Amino acid sequence: MNMLSLETELKGNSYPGRGIVIGKSQDGTCAVTAYFIMGRSENSRNRIFVEDGEGIRTQAFDASKVSDPSLIIYAPVRVLGNKTIVTNGDQTDTIYERMDKQQTFEQSLRSREFEPDAPNYTPRISGIMHVENGSYNYAMSILKSNHGDAASCNRYTFAYENPANGEGRFIHTYMGDGSPLPSFEGEPKLVEISGTIDEFADKVWSSLNEDNKVSLFVRYIEIATGKYETRIINKNVR
Repeated sequence: MNMLSLETELKGNSYPGRGIVIGKSQDGTCAVTAYFIMGRSENSRNRIFVEDGEGIRTQAFDASKVSDPSLIIYAPVRVLGNKTIVTNGDQTDTIYERMDKQQTFEQSLRSREFEPDAPNYTPRISGIMHVENGSYNYAMSILKSNHGDAASCNRYTFAYENPANGEGRFIHTYMGDGSPLPSFEGEPKLVEISGTIDEFADKVWSSLNEDNKVSLFVRYIEIATGKYETRIINKNVR
């Protein structure tokens, strides 16, 4: 698999929807993740990321404009011990609660499927990062309809042990804009990760479509210590 430029991938897709990047910093010291959300409707664009304990949650920017909170208000990031969970929906809570009861990442998602937003049936994308005693591995998942068939859910899990320096994987909900929106296809894309947390965050944010981007979360976790730095960028600011 050829390594792709994350900037090129983002600039070439006006509407990747929601996306997760997970990998390792170029110097090998940090586990890296980024999560972004985009929106086409006023309801989807009316959001910001706010910190919530060790994780984050989405929040309405203007509460008076919320028409349906069911699929837009959730906790994209939660931390369970040495595990960081990143998802595009309320399956974050499902993973957290079931892994806390000793289920695996894959098992915890068996009770969930794609979002009930016909005709798009938006995929549920999820990631889990495990940083412990100087070691690091991660996994990613996508739950998607079978070519738009609401009766059939396809489940894919991808696990990455001892990831290479400067490499990451990128998965997003949509292949591009359309009606209905075409679901992501294939294995998470191999992308380059470089720069400091601020350089990486700026690179991702500036590459997202200006009209459709809403919010971005980036975290660098020191593999040796578990300490982390976080950046949040919101298009909606007061």
